[in-house]
Amino acid sequence: MKLPFVSREQLVVGVDIGSHAVKVCEFKKTDKGYHVLALGSAVIPEGAVDDGTLEDPEKVGEIIADLFKNLNIKNKKVGFSISGYSVIVKKVNLAVMDDEQLEEYLMLEAEQYIPFDISDVYLDFQDLKTNTPENDRTDVMLVAAKKDIVDDYLEMLKNINLQPVIVDVDGFALENTYETNYEKSDNVALVDIGASKMNINILSKGVSVVARDIVVGSRQLTEQIQGAFEMEYDEAEALKLGQIPAEDKQEEMEEIFSSTCTQWVLEIKKAIDLYHSNNPDAPLSRLVLSGGGAKVVGLAEFLESETSLSVELFNPFSNMSFNKKKIDADYLERVGPEMAIVSGIAIRPSVI
Repeated sequence: MKLPFVSREQLVVGVDIGSHAVKVCEFKKTDKGYHVLALGSAVIPEGAVDDGTLEDPEKVGEIIADLFKNLNIKNKKVGFSISGYSVIVKKVNLAVMDDEQLEEYLMLEAEQYIPFDISDVYLDFQDLKTNTPENDRTDVMLVAAKKDIVDDYLEMLKNINLQPVIVDVDGFALENTYETNYEKSDNVALVDIGASKMNINILSKGVSVVARDIVVGSRQLTEQIQGAFEMEYDEAEALKLGQIPAEDKQEEMEEIFSSTCTQWVLEIKKAIDLYHSNNPDAPLSRLVLSGGGAKVVGLAEFLESETSLSVELFNPFSNMSFNKKKIDADYLERVGPEMAIVSGIAIRPSVI
């Protein structure tokens, strides 16, 4: 497995396989930045992907193949990302070594840092080079991904004649796409709320210092609305996003939102408090919100009031060019937040 610590070359097509939908994105690197060639998404059947595990690879593969066909994407080299229980991201502090020594050490000692049998995982690492003349120790980002989970994705993609060349991690992809749009010098909390999980990645001067996946997501809200008002899932989803008026349901909707979103905010505040306890002299400048759950009506304002941080919705395409005859500008802005992770994958270079 090759994780994303490589030089920039030809870009892969990004494929983000969530529990609710598959998203695909293709960019081209130009002298002026990135150009959007194609993007799209498709809903997958309930239960086809569960906590990052492929439960129905044949159906998911069929949907991805249809997306590539409908979007007329010819590039077969793809990258995808993983998250959930199958992947562990851990920062460890070690004595400074060269890359060869570091790899040898981690292969021998990784089991003390990760809760998996070393023979059952793919390992990768990045030296963050935090050592100073006064301190000869450095922080190293260690990643371990369960082989059986990754191999299922690889097999599924190969079965539809795609060539997977990058395995990313959701938090790294989110960080990658953020850094193409903003300066690396600030301290920021990146929060991506998907259908069944929330990814939190806090950056300090361009380095990830807090990273975690939490099993909560916007599907909770939809299912609670669906149950409370005995309506179809699609109608409940539209009500959640404010696409249809709440009318006489407003009071009960507020109670549902308050209960569920308070749980989300508590998890976010835990991560922020952890950051501030370790970095008291480097306060966060803002919180950047992405994922389908970012579009829940009133969530950004609620987060602002509870965290005392400026909250903004992330649009990964804000600094990218695109053909206005092929891609609608309003659509691009509307889907931006939910395309944050797949955009971060699509910025990765092909390594083969």
